Amino acid sequence: MEPNPRNFPILSYVLSRIKPPKLFHDSEIDIEQPPTNPNQEEQEECELVIQMPHLKNPEILSSMTSAVHEISQTRSILQTLGERPDHETVDKARVKISDIDSRLSKQLEEIVLAPRPEGTDRLEWRTWQGEKEREKREEAEKEKSVFKAIIAMDEMHEEYERLLRDAENRLVRIYGCVVGKGSCEDFVEKDELNEEVVGILRESSVKSLEMVDLSGRLLRFLPEAFGSLRGLVLLNLSNNQLEVIPDSIAGLENLQELHLSSNLLLTLPDSIGLLLNLKILDVSGNKLKALPDSISHCRSLVELDASFNALTYLPTNIGYELVNLEKLFVQLNKIRSLPTSVCEMRSLRHLDVHFNELRGLPYGFGNLTNLETLNLSSNFSDLTELPLTIGNLTNLKELDLSNNQIHALPDTFGRLDNLTKLNLDQNPLVIPPMEIVNNGVEAVKEYMAKRWLDILLEEEQKSVLQENNPAQIGWLTRSTSWLNNWVAGVSGSVAGYLGTGDKTYRDPVLDQQL
Repeated sequence: MEPNPRNFPILSYVLSRIKPPKLFHDSEIDIEQPPTNPNQEEQEECELVIQMPHLKNPEILSSMTSAVHEISQTRSILQTLGERPDHETVDKARVKISDIDSRLSKQLEEIVLAPRPEGTDRLEWRTWQGEKEREKREEAEKEKSVFKAIIAMDEMHEEYERLLRDAENRLVRIYGCVVGKGSCEDFVEKDELNEEVVGILRESSVKSLEMVDLSGRLLRFLPEAFGSLRGLVLLNLSNNQLEVIPDSIAGLENLQELHLSSNLLLTLPDSIGLLLNLKILDVSGNKLKALPDSISHCRSLVELDASFNALTYLPTNIGYELVNLEKLFVQLNKIRSLPTSVCEMRSLRHLDVHFNELRGLPYGFGNLTNLETLNLSSNFSDLTELPLTIGNLTNLKELDLSNNQIHALPDTFGRLDNLTKLNLDQNPLVIPPMEIVNNGVEAVKEYMAKRWLDILLEEEQKSVLQENNPAQIGWLTRSTSWLNNWVAGVSGSVAGYLGTGDKTYRDPVLDQQL
């Protein structure tokens, strides 16, 4: 669970000095990224030392080591507990706890409102009520313990990530103080309001603006007053240095396109969910670890690009509400699973999830019958199989499954009639054989279609065989079921009566019924 050297270069360098290098290279980089090439790590380390030569100073390294002591402790604990649960599992755990609390509330209400039986002493009755209340609370707490553990695990991983960010910032300040780049308190430069932004705000007070393009201006700050441009239809803030988008963006009620790509955003404001007319949202190339749940309220969205970030999950309900979404791009993230709600995006035509950590697709994925292009490549060792329902994607034209660990295509694969482009490179495929794969997409479809037909014929033959042997198969199944229902509660089993059990015992009641 080492911090990613790309996001936390100084912290990674300091931790590598604390323990033997071999251990550093053998550990898996858990919350940040799959393991990197040791040679690449060494190169990045050299580049860091060139930029910050005083890192080799023993006194500076000693100060930095003391400053990150808690990181080592937390890392050891998390390695023992295991990996972080996915977002959908955490959401379900919270729902379960809420349901248990709701049920407990009703039970306690019933206990309190229950009438006291005649002849029962009031004190004894209240004692009984108190005991019942305690029992119900204990039962509920025991039932919630599993779900609380899931939430606690998620919170621990979240806290660990916060510790990493804080530690990196702390090390930057320490380095700056020691080499005389300024006081620790003033190490971060102050943002100044861009003159062009001021000019746009002044212009908006005179006339209504529909389009504003501030891309590539090196902006580090966007004033709250920007939310007053209510007539704005398109806003382009891509290729800047923005770390925060103000909550006031909710005031852009007519906004249809918002471009925020290639900035330094760690989060998006919850208020973005109030942009009900938003059709295109591009937040690619940032440092987002999650999309706000409120993004599901942007029901007019047609295109969402959140690629090149650090997302580990998508909002649980995203598919239930973004029913108009046609394009979803979330490649180059760290997503381990897609929420089941994605299967409700019936308008989706293009989905790109390549270079993530996907372990599979939801079973209902076949509901996306309008899907035309699907890229699942480069999920490497994580993606080993596809759901059987993928055969329902009858409009699919392009499918990329390269660089995974898929051994067999689903038996329904031959039903993808419109598939014209297929990439299966770098998979340990057995079904279909590689000689079939090498002959192209049509050969694969034909092979899988024939295989599916053979399976259906085999099932039909089994069905015919059962129908032709009712005395041996069907009669025994039906009779056993009937007898079990008829003599429910009678001692002795039907199996024993039919001769598979104790032959010396015959139930007289069963004899009489027969």
